[in-house]
Amino acid sequence: MNDFDTVVVAAVIVAPGARVLAAQRAEPPALAGGWEFPGGKVDPGESETAALVRECREELGVEVTVGEQVGGDWSLSEGYVLRVWLCSLASGVPEAREHLALRWLGPGEYFSVEWLGADLPVMKTVENLLLSRD
Repeated sequence: MNDFDTVVVAAVIVAPGARVLAAQRAEPPALAGGWEFPGGKVDPGESETAALVRECREELGVEVTVGEQVGGDWSLSEGYVLRVWLCSLASGVPEAREHLALRWLGPGEYFSVEWLGADLPVMKTVENLLLSRD
């Protein structure tokens, strides 16, 4: 990561049964219809975990508890770096406020959606993490 990279955070919200929440992008047109983990850009002066909590509140209408970070810096487009955390729901039921749809994916379903390029390797790592805990 360079000092001028914009940090984007994403939440892998895990529910009982090793289910994870996938969100279908509504925009921009080039990414619309693809699936991702919810999240967004870190605002100036905001911590990464605070941004994660804020983004989940704004995008999904839920409060999350932030757990362990998944991997390090994940590559996004030029000038952007993705950082990902496992999270759990603290309160609320996820709503698709900024996405086309939301889906809970359990083991055996993790790759039943068309993940965006940046999120696919994250899902592969998350699958290994979750299945190794059983």
